[in-house]
Amino acid sequence: MHSKSILITGAGPVGTLLAIYMARRGYTVSVYEKREDPRKTLLDDGRSINLALSHRGIHALEKAGLEKIILEHAIPMKGRMVHDTKGQTNFQPYGDEGQYINSISRGGLNRSLIEHASKQKGIDFHFNQKCIGINLETKIAVFENHENGEETNVSYSILAGSDGAFSQIRKTLQEEKAFRISIEKLPQGYKELHLPAGQGNRHLLEKNALHIWPRAQFMLIALPNTDGSFTCTLFLPFEGEHSFASIQNKKQLHAFFENFFPDALSLIENIEEEYFDTEASFLSTVHTFPLIFDDSVFLIGDAAHAIVPFYGQGMNAGMEDVRILNELLDQWKDNWPKVLPEYQKARKLNVDAIAELSMRNFIEMRDLVADENFVLRKKIEAAIHKKYKDYLPLYSMVTFSDLPYSEALAKGKEHDRLMEEILALPDIKTDWESEKGWEKIEKILLKKGVWEGTVNRNNKQE
Repeated sequence: MHSKSILITGAGPVGTLLAIYMARRGYTVSVYEKREDPRKTLLDDGRSINLALSHRGIHALEKAGLEKIILEHAIPMKGRMVHDTKGQTNFQPYGDEGQYINSISRGGLNRSLIEHASKQKGIDFHFNQKCIGINLETKIAVFENHENGEETNVSYSILAGSDGAFSQIRKTLQEEKAFRISIEKLPQGYKELHLPAGQGNRHLLEKNALHIWPRAQFMLIALPNTDGSFTCTLFLPFEGEHSFASIQNKKQLHAFFENFFPDALSLIENIEEEYFDTEASFLSTVHTFPLIFDDSVFLIGDAAHAIVPFYGQGMNAGMEDVRILNELLDQWKDNWPKVLPEYQKARKLNVDAIAELSMRNFIEMRDLVADENFVLRKKIEAAIHKKYKDYLPLYSMVTFSDLPYSEALAKGKEHDRLMEEILALPDIKTDWESEKGWEKIEKILLKKGVWEGTVNRNNKQE
């Protein structure tokens, strides 16, 4: 049986939440982080994409008693506000009335979690400490102090690799133990831009929405901040006709925005400096197997399954890792040799599923949200869900439930086949809201058999 201590590499939101959970279980927790203490700096190491905190992350925070503290700094986003090239907008709600995701800054969330963790007995943070190696046989991790170059050997009984998409723990496991790692880079990258607040810290766009400018192979999004500003992210191919490579000077930049994002251009201050002062960052998906080594090392969060940000589930999935690990520790009474294989079994299938879902949602966001047939599909799905509650749209399954991602993906594919048949009905665009149209839709629902009990039950009630 292991001693009640754990070493965590990485003090991001997932690593810090894991530390809090472990300390509550009575563990002595040491957290080593290569960056500076975020309580002392506003820098975010270039990773400032706002996070979309939703049900899975909130559930994990709730179990630690932190959801109210964190949500104080969040802004509800009830849906997508889609902007066309003429500056006209179309609002598409995410779910039922009262369902929303939450915009929160990565840095603000991280600082809040670390502040809370630092007040908790049994947690010790070490910043400016980069992991430079691990001896898996002797169970010693080596860290280098950024400030003075001093190296420190740290023994561990349990080691949690929560050190992000470029994890040193994962790299060591890959080099020494032949872990299977694949990293898939997208041809698109991203740059951050800042849309400032108006007079009196007023939001210049609709506050309670995620704004999106979809333009087929590229897009711009904007998430609200509590100070009235928006964090904008430009997703653009690295090469090609419309790409980072094609925008080399101020004239080209302004022409590009005037053509594709005219209403955003009028609001973004200092666009030239912000655009040209930073390099475009890569987007990638990391697939890892196994997630554990023996009964002493495991990967969690982005270190185990970094994904592209287009479903807003990266952090939520990582926090769900923490919650499920904790539930397994309850079930197996902290018997790590039993827990770790079960943790891997519970998470691998599902993190692969959310990786696939995130790529699917990228296509939806950049290509489909402005498509007439896609918008019609969303309206019909919302109407089916309103009448037959057992039918949950894919977005709701992923974002507003604890349904395993793999099950949501499977059901989403069933929905695709169902909606293809419905949208192929003659005159569906004009008569789907009529009694005759609903009779056709319900015939398809019954034929598919997936919601037969619900349809019959609801019809009897009527």
